[in-house]
Amino acid sequence: MKCTQYYPVIQTDNVSGTAKFYCEHFGFAPQFEADWYVHLQSKEAPEINLAILDGQHETIPERARGNTTGLILNFEVEDVDAIHSRIKKAGLQMLKTLRDEEFGQRHFITSDPNGVLIDIITPIPPSDEFAAQFADEALPI
Repeated sequence: MKCTQYYPVIQTDNVSGTAKFYCEHFGFAPQFEADWYVHLQSKEAPEINLAILDGQHETIPERARGNTTGLILNFEVEDVDAIHSRIKKAGLQMLKTLRDEEFGQRHFITSDPNGVLIDIITPIPPSDEFAAQFADEALPI
């Protein structure tokens, strides 16, 4: 399979509010807008896309409508501390405080208005124990 684009789609009952949240706090801009679907693209990295979909829309199989359980969006950034400061000032809830992890991440977790978890990450060198588990080309330095 040759994939030409890959992006998550968040189901919600508030399409416009959710799109506004990602535009305001995470630097996205709409590329397509309808009352039932908004396609967003990062202003800084056009290869990063996110879609917002009315969770009751007919294109979704009926048994899967409105289901975002278990979804975490990971955003790797250059400066997690700067993003953390900005997000905290904006009043977003911190579900996991800013911390360094032994497995090679400095990160924090917040959530969107639908409860979708958002993990903001800057890779850092892992502990020796975790470094041994990385493929050579994937080891954060």
